[in-house]
Amino acid sequence: MKHMTSPAETSETPPRIDRASPEATSSVPRPRRLNPQAIVAAVIFVAVIGLAIWYLARPEPLLVQGEVESTRIDIAARVSGRLAKLAVVRGQDVPAGATLLVIDNPELMAELREAEAEKTVADAELARINAGTRSEIIALRHAEVDRATAEVTLAQQTFDRTRQLAANKVASQSKLDEATDELTVAQRRLEQAKLAYQEAVRGFTAEEHEIAVANVAKAAAKIDTIKALVDQLTITAPVASQVYQIPVEEGEVVTPGVPLLSLVDLGDTWLGFSLREDLMAGLKQGDRIEVRVPALGNRRITAEIRVIAAKGEYAGWRATRATGDFDLRTFAIRAYPVEKIEGLRPGMSVYTDWSRRAP
Repeated sequence: MKHMTSPAETSETPPRIDRASPEATSSVPRPRRLNPQAIVAAVIFVAVIGLAIWYLARPEPLLVQGEVESTRIDIAARVSGRLAKLAVVRGQDVPAGATLLVIDNPELMAELREAEAEKTVADAELARINAGTRSEIIALRHAEVDRATAEVTLAQQTFDRTRQLAANKVASQSKLDEATDELTVAQRRLEQAKLAYQEAVRGFTAEEHEIAVANVAKAAAKIDTIKALVDQLTITAPVASQVYQIPVEEGEVVTPGVPLLSLVDLGDTWLGFSLREDLMAGLKQGDRIEVRVPALGNRRITAEIRVIAAKGEYAGWRATRATGDFDLRTFAIRAYPVEKIEGLRPGMSVYTDWSRRAP
């Protein structure tokens, strides 16, 4: 028998659809493909936002700038004169004791010759005193004693005769007075002659010898003083250094105290910083910092802090401002490279990120 399908069954049974048919394929939902350009744009956007947030949130670096410094020696004249010779040029390296310049001063040289002549006179006077009185002088003094003795004898005889005649009323009283005066004068001359003879025999006193010795020492000291000034006519380098400045020219008249040239000791080089006191928390001598030198290709240099000194106060400095904030002092910091750096010269700039320094 033929099976018959009822209308109800026909309405409830779904129609069969062929999977291979186009209608079946179009009815199934497909997965959506992502756009690569959108992905790249989103990544870039997120990265830019992240960098902006990091840049705004990151701490600002605190750069402290300093300068390379060295010991500077200003050479000045101690005597006046005319600059006769400049033996160096700017930038020249000179060893210790090298001649830098020569000053001409004829007057000073004349004073030296005069002092040497005075010394010769003082030496001769001392030699004369040490030798004592010459024998000829002693003989002369002895002869003067003999002559004075003879005069006394003659005056005594004249006085005796005149006194006898006056007693007999033959000679006047005035004649007797004249004879008395002549006798007295002759006796005084004899005493002086004897004293001169004794002085000649004894020689010079100890006081005269000391005076002569002192005159010799005085003349020698004067020569040493002038020689010291003469030695300053040739100026030499006190230490091994480099010629920094020469503000004078040959032929100029120089005076004491005026700088003639400047030297720098490249063996004593340090890094100088001016630091506010609020940045000095925990800073002490012996700490090490890392700096960069732009002139050497931003080379990193490790330096050790050895000097921390407050700079001078000024008349306008006050303890506190009107607003109540404290005024901050500035300190001079000297940091010395722990190793010798070739090419490091005075005047070069250096800088360091102070915010990275551990307190």
